[in-house]
Amino acid sequence: MKLISLTMIIVLGCLGGGCTNNKTQYIEFNRPSQYVPSYERDESEERPILIALASVVSPYETIGYYRKIADHISRVTGRKVILIQRKTYAEVNMLLANGEVDIAFLSTGAYSSYKGMNEVELLVMAEHVNNSLYTADVIVHKDSAIFAIRDLKGKVFAFTDPLSYSGHIVIEEYLKQQSTVPESFFKRYFYTYNHDKSLWAVANRIADGASLDSQIYEYVKEKNPELVKNIRIITSIGPAPTGPVVISKKLRPEQIENLRNIFLNMHHDPDTLEALQGLVIDRFVMPQPGLYEPLRRLYDQMRMTL
Repeated sequence: MKLISLTMIIVLGCLGGGCTNNKTQYIEFNRPSQYVPSYERDESEERPILIALASVVSPYETIGYYRKIADHISRVTGRKVILIQRKTYAEVNMLLANGEVDIAFLSTGAYSSYKGMNEVELLVMAEHVNNSLYTADVIVHKDSAIFAIRDLKGKVFAFTDPLSYSGHIVIEEYLKQQSTVPESFFKRYFYTYNHDKSLWAVANRIADGASLDSQIYEYVKEKNPELVKNIRIITSIGPAPTGPVVISKKLRPEQIENLRNIFLNMHHDPDTLEALQGLVIDRFVMPQPGLYEPLRRLYDQMRMTL
């Protein structure tokens, strides 16, 4: 396989620092979970709520936003909330599958690929500018002679995460429709595990192309315009539904509904709204399971071909 690692890109280590609420804790992504819920205890209202995430855009910035969301949940429920961060979508899915967390912020691809024995339920989905859909933007350097995906043949490509829809699967599916695969089409490819790093790799000519979530592209464009000014979008593929928040079905139905209502209304709190907008979310809305079904079938088909 023509797969290389991007040695010049730093792998993010521990995210230190204190929490903004003494009921909210943070577990580093390179450590095992310090709390494992016991569902035989009938989901005691006293034990912590465990929330998992894989922050694949500006982790040092965004973890503060997730902490504010966790603080809000803690205030409303009166329970301690523990954030558990992992580097990859697969690691978050594993936490769900093992029953080690109650809630997880998933990407579209992570949810669509999830097949764990521990069943999960769509809790809410994110909405931005009255829209719960996004496109996968394929980007190149602004000065390159690449104007279509076919021009990337024989070039170097930056994928985000193996489970990412916008950062991987959308390109793999496109190439499949052209009767080829990434190993044959690209000169080589690598995974950055971070949308920012995919952008950086293209802007600095480490990669000739990459693909990423259009909403994340807009986020980076606002936060780091100097980086994006060297980027050009050659095509957009989609739309696809935004990454959902999911919850373990082992929680009692009334607990699930209570937490769903907290997510659906947290944008009414000014501090929490600011945190949501920092994550390119205006509010959470009721999920639409049907939007994910075509992608779940796609991931199933790709799994069978491996």
